[in-house]
Amino acid sequence: MAGHSKWANIKRHKWAQDAKRSKIFTKHIREITVAARLGGPDPEMNARLRLTLDRAFAVNLPKDRADAAIKKGAGLEEAEAYEEIRYEGYGPGGSAIMVDCMTDNRNRTVSEVRHAFSKHGGKMGTDNSVAYLFQERGVLIFAPGTDGDQVLEVALEAGADDLVENDDGSLEVLTTPEAYRGVRDALIHAGLEPAQADVTQRPDLTVQVEGENARSTAKLIERLEDLDDVQHVYTNADLPAEAYEEG
Repeated sequence: MAGHSKWANIKRHKWAQDAKRSKIFTKHIREITVAARLGGPDPEMNARLRLTLDRAFAVNLPKDRADAAIKKGAGLEEAEAYEEIRYEGYGPGGSAIMVDCMTDNRNRTVSEVRHAFSKHGGKMGTDNSVAYLFQERGVLIFAPGTDGDQVLEVALEAGADDLVENDDGSLEVLTTPEAYRGVRDALIHAGLEPAQADVTQRPDLTVQVEGENARSTAKLIERLEDLDDVQHVYTNADLPAEAYEEG
């Protein structure tokens, strides 16, 4: 899966997060609360909470706000009851899109997600209509120009599955979810800091989307990401950078 605009889209996503920091913080706090409720307040004993905290601190969520969210999730303070829901659908041009949500009002959330798909030329699908196209993988992305031989040597020694070089020169280290943290720590210890690292839903194959369909798909993804109840949006659409710049 060698995305032709991988690096440009990563930079676009970081800029979008910076521009919406308050809303991004709220989403991370919600994830921390749910993770602590489901698995307990100790990150060393709760892998989901540990990963969620990694994500939150990567966007500079203050530690005191993370601690407060853990206390809420653990039942030490009153907390909202959130339900986890996944919606699946198709973007313009037929690309697959998965939307993971946390909500206290299922009817509101499905209405907002359905409206976003409809407004931007997509359509909702049924359960498991596109989920089979994705795998949960640890993905560590390195900027163009990074020494691929060194990354490969350290990553494989630490338990990574593969190294992918994208058309733009960026590198992706792929791991199982279980091996992710060990591989990440080994790379950082070797002085190889990834530009982006996460356990995510990665498509087995991407679909190149061009022209007006690409711009509409970019708008759909951005609209979904902006919804309060949406935590993550995954797609197999490979979009040119200009789809976002013009969108």
